[in-house]
Amino acid sequence: MAIMTPYQVDDQRFEALTLLNVELEMLFDGCRWAEGPVWFADAGHLVWSDIPNNRMMRHIPDVGTSVYRQGANFSNGNTRDRQGRLMSCEHGARRVTRTEIDGSITVIADMFEGKRLNSPNDLVVRSDGSIWFTDPTYGIMGDYEGSKAEPEQPVRGVYRVDGQSGEIRRVVDDFLQPNGLAFSPDESVLYVADSGASHTHGAPTHIRRFRVEGETLKDDGVFCVIDVGVPDGIRVDTAGNLWSSAADGVHCFAPDGTRLGKILVPQVVANLCFGGPRRNRLFITATRSLYAIYVGARGL
Repeated sequence: MAIMTPYQVDDQRFEALTLLNVELEMLFDGCRWAEGPVWFADAGHLVWSDIPNNRMMRHIPDVGTSVYRQGANFSNGNTRDRQGRLMSCEHGARRVTRTEIDGSITVIADMFEGKRLNSPNDLVVRSDGSIWFTDPTYGIMGDYEGSKAEPEQPVRGVYRVDGQSGEIRRVVDDFLQPNGLAFSPDESVLYVADSGASHTHGAPTHIRRFRVEGETLKDDGVFCVIDVGVPDGIRVDTAGNLWSSAADGVHCFAPDGTRLGKILVPQVVANLCFGGPRRNRLFITATRSLYAIYVGARGL
């Protein structure tokens, strides 16, 4: 099934990032809340999380979709490290894990200063091997996407794990609910979404920008604001444009924070990633479904 995609063009620069002769394709329908897509270029498939169903799914283009992992500890965000291993944020076990080549699971982080993490949500890996992740409370707010529990951490923070020593450091502590995150092409900037307005009326719906200074971050202010819904997952293309999930689709922002336009999607979008052989296919997890659309940009 395919749906003709309407574009909302806010800036003429967006026209070079879209393709007029393509459609938004629905690749799978049957999730409860689809999240965390990650593309495996070497294997030619996509993996994503279906959180309430406690499973991870796999889509092989032109072949089909199947269950990748049943009993996934209510995994949310996923990525790959520099060795190609799957990295996941698990709501259920309140931890960040790495799936080794032999299929065994290594725990990267589950505690900070002697207390359990809230419910790690999304993560990225820098070229130096460091792992950066967000830790809101969505997975412990109830029993639908995890297990209801009281938070042990005093804040909902952003963390850095040293790739060599495994040392964990909290690098930001003033978010309402930190969510998706992505580095700029040169890794000098880390973008972090705040999705706190999902449960707090009137809260900000913005994406913040931080300068990376070694193992720490320097607040560089609000990068952009999402005008429909909240920002959840975000990704950056090779030109430095930031693509964000929103309630009405995918919003695209130039490196200067100007919104260039939107790809409108019929379901609330949770996350996205670039994939395909040329990294120019945008995979979109939106509520119950997995969508894809070819774009005029390439993901990092």
